[in-house]
Amino acid sequence: MKKEECFYIGKITGKYSFRGELLVKTDSDNPKQYTKLKSIFIELDSGLVPFVIKNIQMHKSELIRIQFDNILNEMEANKLIKKDVYLPLSFLPKLKGKKFYYHEVIGFSIMHNNENLGTIERIHDQGLQALFEIKKNNGSTSLIPIHDDFIINVDRVKKNISVEIPDGLLEL
Repeated sequence: MKKEECFYIGKITGKYSFRGELLVKTDSDNPKQYTKLKSIFIELDSGLVPFVIKNIQMHKSELIRIQFDNILNEMEANKLIKKDVYLPLSFLPKLKGKKFYYHEVIGFSIMHNNENLGTIERIHDQGLQALFEIKKNNGSTSLIPIHDDFIINVDRVKKNISVEIPDGLLEL
């Protein structure tokens, strides 16, 4: 499985027991949604590697405790600590209307007043306000806040997002 065909769900943060159980900190408001999984992908040096889950359950409020079929002791488990965990994109429910996943709109055009402003290169979501990073047609870049009030339409067929941007925002 290629990384581009998957989405990040979290990181293995430590081991739980001498039997090879591991703790995963998810990047989700609802980590319980992952407790029915049968397998996951872990990013190793060779790429994404599938691991079959023997047992999975919540651990405290935001961690998941996982035991894999082929990880039977602490020494094997130690090799997976601090590794990223992924699932195939097919696990995500389809979104409609103005809702979208950040990864799905990379490469979309941003339209403002029927003018193509440029292409979404990446999304910045570490701060208080998520931002589209737009590569403008002239080669420069701009940041546009991702806000429901600014987004008019998401056209998945034409691969563009129509926005209504306040005057002066693009000049910042």
